[in-house]
Amino acid sequence: MGQALCVCSRGTVSLGGARYLLLQRLAEGGFSYVDLVEGLRDGRFYALKRILCHDKEDRQAALREVEMHNLFQHPNILRLEAHCLVEKGAKHEAWLLLPYVKGGTLWSEVEALREKGSFMPEQRILLILHGICSGLQAIHSKGYAHRDLKPTNVLLDEDDQPILMDLGSMNRARMEVTNSREAMAVQDWAAQRCTISYRAPELFTVPSQCVIDERTDIWSLGCVLYCMMFGEGPYDAIFQKGDSVALAVQNPITIPTTSRYSAALHRLLSSMMTVNPQERPNIEDILQQLEGLQAMPAGQVTTSI
Repeated sequence: MGQALCVCSRGTVSLGGARYLLLQRLAEGGFSYVDLVEGLRDGRFYALKRILCHDKEDRQAALREVEMHNLFQHPNILRLEAHCLVEKGAKHEAWLLLPYVKGGTLWSEVEALREKGSFMPEQRILLILHGICSGLQAIHSKGYAHRDLKPTNVLLDEDDQPILMDLGSMNRARMEVTNSREAMAVQDWAAQRCTISYRAPELFTVPSQCVIDERTDIWSLGCVLYCMMFGEGPYDAIFQKGDSVALAVQNPITIPTTSRYSAALHRLLSSMMTVNPQERPNIEDILQQLEGLQAMPAGQVTTSI
């Protein structure tokens, strides 16, 4: 998995012959953490993601994340600069060197706006959504699905262009289920890998005879759009209260009556969040609709705050 990485003296690490200065912790989760590092050779900033691997299965999952990154060279998908596997006693860590995106996540932007009592203008939503869709189109065109699309997995660069990250849950888009054992396996996998409040309805109770496909991402995309419009995901509050998200997603989405956005954007949102996956649009349909919305005169699609 790439050249060996060693921790050096005075808070530096080396990878592939280059050295990096450790600066600060950016994020920490249950099985990984991310540090900001600076290249001593090029002076550029990077994000160093360290994935804790407790066993062979964890190592294989980390290798798969690397493999997913290497499939794409797309401006809306985070690229991988370098990687390696580090021995930590009986365990391992997978280290992924990624570009540092200064703008932070889409979620941090939504939170900042909410705290100011403000909202995203519709044209900005359309711009960000278009970029997310472009990244998803690249993923879907290779026969894969992201499976964990959410605002914390979307970065915003200095030009407000979104970049999809955290490809660890990606797998083949089409999953054929032919019996109850396979259905339970898919359901258990989704429970572990797909964030509950952004998880598509068909992944909560998987039928014993069905096909799961990339339209799970379209549902999650609808949740992301809802979050940009209303300051939180449609099922975030339900999850936080301890109520059943699995039950809530079986009902049609309710759009707040206080919405400041156009009827066209409401229709696009509702189409993404159709409970029956067979009735959801694919990513090409959504991009086509978005291009039509972006082409409309500004007064017809923007909102007054």
